[in-house]
Amino acid sequence: MRKIIRNAIIDDIPEIMQVFSEARQIMRKSGNAKQWAVGYPSSDVLISDIERRGAYVVLESSQIVGYFAFLPSPEPTYNVIYSGKWLDHDAPYHVIHRIAKKNDTHGVFGCIMEFCFKRESNIRIDTHRDNIIMQHLLNRHGFSYCGIIHLQTGDERLAYQIIWKKQHSY
Repeated sequence: MRKIIRNAIIDDIPEIMQVFSEARQIMRKSGNAKQWAVGYPSSDVLISDIERRGAYVVLESSQIVGYFAFLPSPEPTYNVIYSGKWLDHDAPYHVIHRIAKKNDTHGVFGCIMEFCFKRESNIRIDTHRDNIIMQHLLNRHGFSYCGIIHLQTGDERLAYQIIWKKQHSY
């Protein structure tokens, strides 16, 4: 089924929160018990994404089935990277945060990547060490593991980057 991506609006927040709830369930079933503790992402985080014009929903049959934030650099938590280095430390980039999808929906990640690659060639993303599903998707879509970053809370995340070239299939 065809998916459409549009900017999220404040009225979407209840549906997006449901998407986050289902994404948490997917994480827990796959052994990722620590990422996205209850209460994160909060509606305040969503409002911030919306105000920054970086909040997006993925629609299928006019229903919200996914969410992500796509924000321009700089990302302060990416200033220091351990046990590795960024592919390109100086060039502007976009970061993808808070990718989530409903439980019974497929193809959301690929749809998000197609959308993002049409807008930016240098993309960074991070994920929890226990998020094996996301690590697999990142590797499958050509991202390179770059090292470890720490969130403002001090929590460790695995950092990835891709500098997209036109030969990719998007």
